[in-house]
Amino acid sequence: MYRTNEKTWAQFEPVRRQRGHGRGGHGRREFGGPPWGGPPPWVAQMFGPQWGGQPGGRGSRRARVRRGDVRGAILDVLATATEPLNGYQVIQQIAERSNGAWKPSPGSVYPTVAQLVDEGLVEDAPTGRKTLQLTETGRAYVAEHAEELAAIWATFDEEGPEDAADFRQVIQQTVAAIVQIASTGTPAQRDRAVEILAETRRKLYGLLAEGPDAAEEER
Repeated sequence: MYRTNEKTWAQFEPVRRQRGHGRGGHGRREFGGPPWGGPPPWVAQMFGPQWGGQPGGRGSRRARVRRGDVRGAILDVLATATEPLNGYQVIQQIAERSNGAWKPSPGSVYPTVAQLVDEGLVEDAPTGRKTLQLTETGRAYVAEHAEELAAIWATFDEEGPEDAADFRQVIQQTVAAIVQIASTGTPAQRDRAVEILAETRRKLYGLLAEGPDAAEEER
């Protein structure tokens, strides 16, 4: 565990506050509102809802989940699974299939599973480990509604960049380095870290100012 104190973190406050141009400023629009609508949902998962919008608001794909999608997602996940799954694994698979944008709560998944069992579409697998599998009727249902079930995942694929996982990993690694420097670095190292972060921020905004065409030309 890294040990920190308020004085250490205060050194990074000028960089952090650039996103809001001071307390009570209007600069927060850069990270949640107009003009660009907010970051993808995994940003909120990493740093908190203030960075990615409230669930169902701008910048969150969670609002695209429709009534009945939990039911369809459970059926599709079980249909594509190579072995029976328990409830937790079903939830994890849904999160993975949606690129981390949607992770339904147990409170919505387990009652839906119970309903699917009552309808004869899902059954307990004979593993003795409280796992689930589709019945023959369930597999027939999935085959008949393949296009409808595929549309559930297409909702998330529309906005998700192919390299989102790599981008997320780099951010996580960078944050880990910042935490370590802020926690264990010398005053000189922390001063240099603030300079690097400020310069990086300027370069990133400069990249946005150049527009997408300039970035594509450099590839």
